[in-house]
Amino acid sequence: MDYNSPRDLTGHGTHVASTIAGSQVWNVSHRGGGLGVGMARGGAPRSRLAIYKVCWVDGSCPEAAILAAIDDAIKDGVDVLSLSLGGSPGEEIFETLHAVLQGISVVFAGGNEGPVPQTVLNAVPWVMTVAASTIDRSFPTQVTLGNNEKLVVRTNKS
Repeated sequence: MDYNSPRDLTGHGTHVASTIAGSQVWNVSHRGGGLGVGMARGGAPRSRLAIYKVCWVDGSCPEAAILAAIDDAIKDGVDVLSLSLGGSPGEEIFETLHAVLQGISVVFAGGNEGPVPQTVLNAVPWVMTVAASTIDRSFPTQVTLGNNEKLVVRTNKS
């Protein structure tokens, strides 16, 4: 049973936190299968995290909770705001503009329904959208920039 506590009952928030700030771990491989053997670490291993729980074990992420968390993060003076929420963005996409105007970099997850391009739903210019793919996959896609220039891009193979 989920309740109003900081516990991460689904593990998603803990996974995202370790992707952001995880310490170095040596001799690891993808799912223990010998793929990609080496060192793993988060993108910013010496960073400090401020966690704002907004989603529940039933998969709901109420907009009111998201908006309150963004307001709290602005008041707390965070440097980067990571929203790995999935689904279609709601009003929080506009609230993030307030964070950006306060000098906060805002990062959204690119989506978990890929590899088709229309699953990336965070299409506002003030948000950085980050996505990844599984080992040894490459998905070429056409990207249209704000000036209508079209580029063909692809993921790098691991």
